[in-house]
Amino acid sequence: MRAAQILAGAALAAMAAAGVAQTASTDRKAIEAQFDQHISSADQLAWLKDMSSAPNHVGSPHDKANAEAILAKFKQWGWDAHIETFHVLYPTPISTTVEMVAPEKIVLGGQEPPVPGDDTSSKTADALPPYVAFQGDGDVTGDLVYVNYGMPEDYKALARRGIDVKGKIVIARYGTGWRGLKPKLAQDHGAIGCIIYSDPADDGYAQGDAYPVGGARPAGSVQRGSVADMPLYPGDPLTPGIGATLNAKRLTREQAPTILKIPVLPMSYGDAGKLLARLGGPVAPAPWRGALPVTYHMGGNGGVSVHLAVKSNWKLTPAYDVIAMLKGSRYPDQWVIRGNHHDGWVFGAADPLSGNVAMLSEAKALGELYRSGWRPARTIVYTSWDAEEPMLLGSTEWAEQHADELKQKGAIYINTDGNGRGMLHAQGSHSFQHLVNAVAADVTDPETGASVAARARAGVLADAFDHTGQVNATALAAAEKGGDLPLGALGSGSDYSAYIQHLGLPAINIGFGGEDESDGVYHSIYDSFHHVTTFDDPGLKYGAALSKVVGRLVLRLADADLPVQRYGDFADTVGIYLGEVKKLAADRRAEDTKRDRLIADGAFRLASDPLKPVGAPAPEAVTPEFDFAALDGAVKTLRQSAAAFDGALAARGAALSQAQRDRLSAQLRDIDQLLLDDRGLPERPWYKHLIYAPGRFTGYGAKTLPGVREAIEERRFDDAREFVGRTAKVLRDYAARLDQARATVEGK
Repeated sequence: MRAAQILAGAALAAMAAAGVAQTASTDRKAIEAQFDQHISSADQLAWLKDMSSAPNHVGSPHDKANAEAILAKFKQWGWDAHIETFHVLYPTPISTTVEMVAPEKIVLGGQEPPVPGDDTSSKTADALPPYVAFQGDGDVTGDLVYVNYGMPEDYKALARRGIDVKGKIVIARYGTGWRGLKPKLAQDHGAIGCIIYSDPADDGYAQGDAYPVGGARPAGSVQRGSVADMPLYPGDPLTPGIGATLNAKRLTREQAPTILKIPVLPMSYGDAGKLLARLGGPVAPAPWRGALPVTYHMGGNGGVSVHLAVKSNWKLTPAYDVIAMLKGSRYPDQWVIRGNHHDGWVFGAADPLSGNVAMLSEAKALGELYRSGWRPARTIVYTSWDAEEPMLLGSTEWAEQHADELKQKGAIYINTDGNGRGMLHAQGSHSFQHLVNAVAADVTDPETGASVAARARAGVLADAFDHTGQVNATALAAAEKGGDLPLGALGSGSDYSAYIQHLGLPAINIGFGGEDESDGVYHSIYDSFHHVTTFDDPGLKYGAALSKVVGRLVLRLADADLPVQRYGDFADTVGIYLGEVKKLAADRRAEDTKRDRLIADGAFRLASDPLKPVGAPAPEAVTPEFDFAALDGAVKTLRQSAAAFDGALAARGAALSQAQRDRLSAQLRDIDQLLLDDRGLPERPWYKHLIYAPGRFTGYGAKTLPGVREAIEERRFDDAREFVGRTAKVLRDYAARLDQARATVEGK
């Protein structure tokens, strides 16, 4: 064939491909416009008011009624739906006692008081009292020590002042790290009990007017929660790795490592102030001082003694997961899974029901599309989880029970939780970064009329200029260029955890926030319909926006004829993570050397105020040099393979035959499972993902390249060397799969 004929043929093929792409784009926009017509804030308001009208904790009558109502809605909208029940350990308090016994007796604790204007705040007859789940029952009396946020560095600061918590009760404030770490670290340091309180500096009057005048936490509000040792594993403490069915083989409570051994209770800042005002000992350093009108002391001198007692009903409780499906027409065995939980600590209007009603809007709209004749190419699975609050019980048990099927069929898991007002925030698997940004560009922000993506970029730019909070350099660079904002990394704290970190499914967690005030009533009785519709998302405008964002993600993933992933984004992000780990090692090494020199020179002794002595930090092994060559090489290979695949797909994707498209879809559906190592992370093998994990000492917060990063942080230097190699291997395997997929695109 002559060159001119070849060029003409190529031009015709390109025109045909462009025509196919244009038609697909037009069809997609029409379907999404039809989807939007069925999204209603009025629907969401009605559902939210009903679902948050009574206490909604696991095992409550209203929690079960909500699950049954959700099931009925799915069926009404044409979904194939059922409830799957798991029997999970869920302790509830029989009695709780917290009181100061010296220097005077003051009885503390009890149910939160009602506030004017909030109808449900007085409907607490069926509500559980303030407590935390999976603490250890006990009855103890001891001297009180204030431990700031109760994180590892706080215990080092106490030790430098000669304060030991062994045999004492600690009081820690919420914040910085996940709540469950506070009693766990107290227990590890020998404390006999733990109190956790909300300081007004963090979510009370220092942040805004207290509820009901504003949305911030009032003096009597108490944050409930779970304190199970989640960094070991989430889900039912008695059935790690298997579904908590009625006949499942269970550990005993004493054998379960995620259940704490010491009694723990949460407390309001109104009560905490009565304790802290009487506490003696050294004056707390400046970073430890909250916003209570007292001088913050560290205690440790016997000035305040506290009696703390908890007795619980340790029973198995049914958890009702609602599972609904629309079967795929072309790839029925590829599942796009989307979830939000429906249980709350009390009424749960913001957390989780504001997200759950947005999900119901999506389900209703997808059902209407289905009725009109549309069929998804892939199966869509919608899930309304129960028992998330006690520690991701419902979602984890379903994942563990169906692990084999999910690893064979799961394409992605998309999660929401509570939703607020403001900017779109998203975390997840970074190959889906461009998709999330593209969807955000196609949804209108309900307050400004700009696109959700444009508003998010503007937020990054304005925050950087105003020096508001921490500036992410990668996000700022992207915003300045008008490009894709990066996704955050996934740690834990919501229902995506089992899917990405245990099964290896890619995951996205998404929602609006930053302008709501839901933090001020988080996990309290004031997380109510009145609070949500007054201070968090009046009219649920952002509830509708969330439905449109997530609905588009679901539609595009379900119907994609070609991969929507952009693997170069993942490769570039892993390169950033590697740079961070290298810097961590270098910074630690320099800090260790400096510390040892200052100790040898007596600098800490000379610098200490003789009347307020602070000792030198404890000597620690110097961080060694590490050989990162294996990881350097793996990241380089990953970048090359990702760029080659992305380029080949962009150039040839539209011209692929259906057989090639089917093969490509099958090759890439489970590629993220290659990032798992079945041996898991050190001391917590349930977590198998070597790129993303919740931190052992952050809980919800993510640790990236966790096997290497945490080993350096915790001075497990042999583990760091081992995980350099193990992490490099999973990245090379991932790159090799991309090479196979590129061969499919290129017809090889």
